[in-house]
Amino acid sequence: MSEILVNDARVMSKGQVTIPKNIRAALGISAGDRVTFILENGTVRVLNSAVYAMQKFQAEMKGEAQNAGFISEEDVAAWITASRHKENDE
Repeated sequence: MSEILVNDARVMSKGQVTIPKNIRAALGISAGDRVTFILENGTVRVLNSAVYAMQKFQAEMKGEAQNAGFISEEDVAAWITASRHKENDE
């Protein structure tokens, strides 16, 4: 079962909220990082923007490796080796 963290924060006059330290740590967020807010069915999720972007990218690319003929890690390794040999020959 995943850990559930609950914490409160006050909304300031400009709409700013300080994300509690334990929540920042759990999300891997540091000063200067960006966060993404997702509102869905009246619930807001806050995610590390870099993690969210990677999740979206992975979802978009799902199945593309198989479409390109990469079925196993060995297929990928063979392609990398062949690409390096080709680059060195050029």
